[in-house]
Amino acid sequence: MNIKNLVLIAFAFFAFTKTQAQVTFKPGIQAGVNIAKITNTDLGNKTDFYIGAFGALKLGRVYTLQPELTYSRQGGKGNANMGTTSTYIPETNSYITTYDSGTVNASLQYISALTINKFNFTQDFYALAGPFADILIADDIKTTPKNKEYNFNKGDDIDLGIIAGLGYCLKNGIGFEARVKKGFTNAFINYYDESGDSNNLVFQFGAAYTFGK
Repeated sequence: MNIKNLVLIAFAFFAFTKTQAQVTFKPGIQAGVNIAKITNTDLGNKTDFYIGAFGALKLGRVYTLQPELTYSRQGGKGNANMGTTSTYIPETNSYITTYDSGTVNASLQYISALTINKFNFTQDFYALAGPFADILIADDIKTTPKNKEYNFNKGDDIDLGIIAGLGYCLKNGIGFEARVKKGFTNAFINYYDESGDSNNLVFQFGAAYTFGK
């Protein structure tokens, strides 16, 4: 073995041991505000909250793998198409058709399992991205008029999607994050509307605390 190969092996060993020395694991908690929307519907934004816990496995100065488990309240509310009503007019022996509308308040509650990949631009500022799997644990859909509720329903019980965002962490372990969460499965059904799947879209603004700083 020549000197060049010895130098390469020594350099690789030094880089490996240095990287391993940076590996740490720290748990944390997080909470924040959800501004949720159900896409492909007329419903507007619904404001609610999320809360959860995570474990941050720091594998180097740049990269952290962070599994998370979160309770997230999502949905949408606003005006919705509620079909048509036909009224018979005896004088003209004809029908007049009117388009009905009403309001819907849809609450969808999930347990979220997320695999977050964090990339540090600096010691404090980072970007994050990763997949998630949401399990629907409760739903509450209210309409006005109430007799239209049977035409609205939850979608799939499991929502799969991606999440991305930016964050800033202070030296005391408190961090602030802005995230965008996009689901790909059908989350909501309006039987009056056949325009296609309606997906979850959530903007999250919250704070996190990492223990052991």
